[in-house]
Amino acid sequence: MAVSSSSGLIAPDFRLNQAKRAADQAEATARSLRQQAASAQRNADIAQEGARSVAVQADKADSRAGLARQQVISTSSLNNLQGNFDALHQQISEGLKSLDLPVAPAVPVINADGQTTGTLVNVTA
Repeated sequence: MAVSSSSGLIAPDFRLNQAKRAADQAEATARSLRQQAASAQRNADIAQEGARSVAVQADKADSRAGLARQQVISTSSLNNLQGNFDALHQQISEGLKSLDLPVAPAVPVINADGQTTGTLVNVTA
């Protein structure tokens, strides 16, 4: 385009160049923002995967805690049962001891016919 001394021709070219520069700058900004958005999305995806992994670990920890609680309850029940068995064993032992006490021999008694009862007689011939 020819340069003219009139200010009317320079102003439109200047404005056109400014508009081109502004458009180029806007496109560069848009590219940069798209790159930042893509990077942020990748980071979010990585963070999401990390969150899933932590959630899985938390579920496993909950499961282990549940098993540990069951073991505590089982152990407590076994201890109670053992205590009951010990008490029962003690009662049986006491009962058996009373069977081992010496018995006083039977005192012979004479019946109405004058026979002695309560004694063992050898009847073998």
